[in-house]
Amino acid sequence: MQTENRLFDDLARVAAGALGTLTGVRGEVESRLREQFERILGRMNLVRREEFDAVQAMAAKARAEQEALAARVAALEARLDAGTAARPLRSRAAVRKAKTVEPL
Repeated sequence: MQTENRLFDDLARVAAGALGTLTGVRGEVESRLREQFERILGRMNLVRREEFDAVQAMAAKARAEQEALAARVAALEARLDAGTAARPLRSRAAVRKAKTVEPL
């Protein structure tokens, strides 16, 4: 009976040692993988999340401004079209001739 207990004790010690070794190996593998991923990502020339969010906000603002300017141009064109519909069309030559003053 004594030999069986001793055998179980030895097996428990071996299992505990193997578990400790495997835990150490796992930590080493994780750290090596993390280093490799950081090295690969560093070479990929990626942007950070903060930079991406800032550029995205700038693009949204620029798009909103562009849409507002497009609406303003459309309104001005409509106003211009309404004003020119009442006047007869003149050629560029006629406009230049009307602007120049002939000497006496």
